[in-house]
Amino acid sequence: QVVVRVSFAALNPADAWLAKRLYPARPKLPHILGRDGAGEVVATGAGVSPVKPGDMVTILRCEAGVNERGTLAEFVAVPASVVTPVPAGWSLEEAAAAPLVYLTAWQALTQWGPLGTGSVLLVTGASGGVGVASVMLGKSLGMTVVALSRSAGKGARLKDLGADHVFDPADAALSKKVLAALEPRKVDLVVDSVGGAQFNSLLMTLGYGGRVSVVGASGGPVPEFRTPLLLFKRNKIGGVAVGDYTPETAQEAWAEIVTRLNAMGHRPVIDSVFAFEDVKKAFARLDEGPMGKVLVRIRQ
Repeated sequence: QVVVRVSFAALNPADAWLAKRLYPARPKLPHILGRDGAGEVVATGAGVSPVKPGDMVTILRCEAGVNERGTLAEFVAVPASVVTPVPAGWSLEEAAAAPLVYLTAWQALTQWGPLGTGSVLLVTGASGGVGVASVMLGKSLGMTVVALSRSAGKGARLKDLGADHVFDPADAALSKKVLAALEPRKVDLVVDSVGGAQFNSLLMTLGYGGRVSVVGASGGPVPEFRTPLLLFKRNKIGGVAVGDYTPETAQEAWAEIVTRLNAMGHRPVIDSVFAFEDVKKAFARLDEGPMGKVLVRIRQ
């Protein structure tokens, strides 16, 4: 293991779900939340290499914040295999903001096999952490990106990040407008973090062999699931579980993500940064629907 003095921690919806006991994990109380973080290594276990005290690192996916104490703390102990140097040219804030949502988005985009150039990606909740990551990484794969956002201001920002089309998910004619914009193409992959009443509209935009990667359910349960929508087009729906990454596959995926973001000249999008003593306000901002990530500054 290594001990990291945390400078910044990033919030994720999963943190709130766990606190509300809506998450499968049931950690022993009292518990410290926080799955993302970046800071300085201050101690290492015997035989740990090449990580050493003084290294500035970001923490990739592990049990921190789930079944182990998390990053909303001054210090956190994590396996040495899940820390990685802060990417060159990145700030600590950017390094803290990225791991969980970008690893989730990468899995959502790649779990069905290669799609790539010319494919069409539709992203729900596109201004959220996983949504922004999916827009950026989808564009890096050469995909035509359709983003859903209720905010015109956020929609404009999403276009700057790579979205080709932006639509309001509350539009009753959503599926028709998406298909009209894409004609004669249809959607090859949906990355859905919302669920809820709009889910069937998403299925209607899929082409033959289209897929849906489910990464969340912020819009609540799907009130009525129309299975015939899958039948004749051989569509598939699959969940995304960032916990499926091993330390090795997380490191490989992270290296690919950083390379792609750097090549695009992009960095993780940060909505806001709150002081450690204002962590409740940070969670309130997360609940409001930020543009990108909400961070907590643990130390200067």
